[in-house]
Formats: sequence, structure tokens, C-alpha cells
Amino acid sequence: MDAGDRSSQVLDGDNSGSSREGSPEMDRNPSPPPDEEAPVAGEAPEDDAIGETLYSKHWLFSKLTRLIQMVTNQESDSNDSSMELTDELEEDLCKVWDMAMDKDVAVFLQEFKAPEILLGEICVGILGNMACFHDACVSLSQNSDLGAVLLLLLEDSDPPTLLETCRLLLSCVSQTEVAPLWLERIRQQSGVCSSLCFIMGSSTNVDLLVKVGELVHKIFDEDEDLMKSWLSSSHCENDPDVVCALLEGATQLRSESTEGLEVYLHSLQLLTTVEEGMKALAGLSGTAVWTFVCELLCEGLCQRGDPPLILQEQKALLTPSLSLLSALHSSIYTDIRGELLESLIRILQFSEEIGLRAGNTESKERRNSEDANEDVQLKALVETTAEFLAVILMEDLLSSLLKEGHLTEKSCVCALGFLLPQHQNALQRLVVLLSEVEPKLGDVVRNHFSISSSESS
Repeated sequence: MDAGDRSSQVLDGDNSGSSREGSPEMDRNPSPPPDEEAPVAGEAPEDDAIGETLYSKHWLFSKLTRLIQMVTNQESDSNDSSMELTDELEEDLCKVWDMAMDKDVAVFLQEFKAPEILLGEICVGILGNMACFHDACVSLSQNSDLGAVLLLLLEDSDPPTLLETCRLLLSCVSQTEVAPLWLERIRQQSGVCSSLCFIMGSSTNVDLLVKVGELVHKIFDEDEDLMKSWLSSSHCENDPDVVCALLEGATQLRSESTEGLEVYLHSLQLLTTVEEGMKALAGLSGTAVWTFVCELLCEGLCQRGDPPLILQEQKALLTPSLSLLSALHSSIYTDIRGELLESLIRILQFSEEIGLRAGNTESKERRNSEDANEDVQLKALVETTAEFLAVILMEDLLSSLLKEGHLTEKSCVCALGFLLPQHQNALQRLVVLLSEVEPKLGDVVRNHFSISSSESS
């Protein structure tokens, strides 16, 4: 389908990302079907219960049979119009959708060969729930026809159907045993890249953008060669621009979803790990990414006046942002804003205050338990910030920083402490520069870190 024909429908998708109005929420367990249609297991014959559940085989068979009949009638009809479900059948299928989250029901649907008849938003949602379980996921993945159809569904114009399709594909690609099979299918289906880039670049449906971002990140993380091939094709005329699509998706999610924004930043960061990615970021696209991330860092994260503990809340966004900026700075010419340097220094200053506070108020038992993983992530943020700062401080920017008030004695001493011992040369270079533009501050730093005049000369 032509991108222009799809754009208005994808763009106008419901931002809630839910299936249809009246569909049950995905995070609740469904109630058994009504008594008159499906007796509970205690009242029905034992062989009518699905596994250990209270759900009735007879009720489920009747609903799937009705769906098969509708599909059969539609196929025999020469009219090309899309099939419309009755309100009653749609409601019943939504119940099946929720029921498929139960492992026994998923196995039963697998034995019933449900994948061969379940298509469309509700039906793909049922398959998605089935794919949450290993055996059902393996069985679904071995169906090559289903695999081909699901990848073609990425060209659909219905946001809820796209959402459920991406959710199903993400579940399959995340399953170690079948991930190579799906990645090979994606590689062979050239239209997948175009479809995903189109969604990221044009949709305003938040849930859909988040799920597509998760799928793209998983593909890139699992298959570097596939990521390279998509990046290489971006240089060809009329082929999708992966960088622009990711940037557009990140821009859309900036104020809508922190988790979604984090996924897109990580995907952009992955691009910097390969030569093809750096080439794709070398032009105007890279400059646009630099501008976006700088604005995010300087205007949205870790602001002056924020409490130091804000780092714990924002470290998941700060780490990929700084890694991305560091990589871009080494490959493209960019002006360093004073606000950016101020943000870097503030991050290091806040991390020191958090460390001191943690050492004074938290017990060793608490710090050694569930906070351990967070400490590792915070440490990674500090190391990334210090490395980036060391590179930037090699430039003659100190004079403007001091005049604009971005660098004070306290913040300078605090931030520079993180440069040791890995960045000793950068610290010594800074002392020389400070001695030229602000001798008094240079002496303070030299004395604080016990740097002799001969070392800094």
C-alpha cells in the first residue's frame, strides 16, 4: 500500500493504543464466560474444562467456529469489502483474547490450530498472548505462512492491528530458540524496514510508537548485520532513512513516554557502534540528533534547582544521551554550548552528593541488596559523563564558562575529582588553561589535587 494512502489513518490512530472500545484491559484476568453459554468446570463434565481452568471447551469451540464461518462466507463473497464483526462476536473474541493469557488456554488454542484462522487486531492479540509461552511461541514460529502474513501486516493502516502485530513479533524475536528464524524472515522481507520506519516517522499513537521502538531495538540488538544492511540501504534514493525515523519517533515521545524515549535513545546509541551507523550520522541527520539530545539534556533533564536524587530517576535517559553525544562529538563538528558543560558538571556534582548522602544515612545491608543494580547504572552514568567532560575540557572554552557563571570553584573541584585517575592528562591540561584565564582558581585546583607546577606546565 502506498505510504501516502496509509499516513492519515496511522497518524490519526487512537493514542490510547487499546484494541477497540469496550475491549477488556490487557492487565486483568478475564472472567469465565456466562453460565448459560459455558458452565464452569465444577458443573460441566470434567472433559469440558480447559486444563486446570474454569473455561469451557464447548464455549471456546462455539466462538471459534462462528469466526471460521464468517471467514468462510467472506472468502466466498466476491465483494472486496472488509469483514465486520457483530458486537456480540467482537465481545466474545475479546474474552478469548484475555483467556489466551492462561497457559492452558494457549496450549488448547495451539492444538486447535488457531493460528490458521486468527487474523486481525483481536485475533493477532490472541496469538500475541499465546506467544508469551515457550511451546506455543515455538509452534507459531514454525508456521512459515503465518510468519509471512504477520510481516505483511506491518503494512496495515489500522493502529490497533499494528500494535498487536508488533507485540507478537517482539515476543517471538525475544524467544531465544526461534529468534534466528524470525530475524532471517525479516532480512528476506525487504518491506519490513520501510514499514517500521514509516510508522516511527508518521504515527502519533504513543503505544504503537513505543512497541515499534522496542521491536526495532530488539532487532538491532540481536542482529548487528541486519542493522548494518538497513543503515546501508538508507543511503539509496527512495529507501527509508532509519536515523530520521528514530529521531522522529523520539521527538514524538519526548513529552509522552519516558520509557519509550529511552528505547529510541538506546537504538540511536546502537547505531554509533558500527561504521555504517556513524556514516549515517555524519550528515544533517547526525546534526539533528545532536541538537535534539542537547536540548533534552540542557532543557529537560537534571536542571539547576533539581534535587540531587533526580539522577536516580533520570539516569536511564541520561546514560544513552551522553553516550550518543560523545560519539557524535568525535565524528561531526559541533559547537559546545555552555549549558551542556554546565549540565555535565551538575551531573557529577549531584552524583557526589548522592554518594555522600548514601554513605551517611543508608545501612550497609540496604545498599548491598536491591540497590546494587542501580549503583551499577549510576556508576556507568558517572563514567560516561567524566569521559565526555575530559574530551570537551581539552578545548579552550574555560574563559566563556567562567564569564557566564557555568563554572564555580565548588563545581569545578567536584567535577574534576571524577577525572582522576583515568583522565590525569585532561586534568593537567585544565590546570594550565585555568592558570591562564583564572590564576586564582588554577591555584585552588592545583593545591586541591596536589599537582605541581612542573606537572601542569
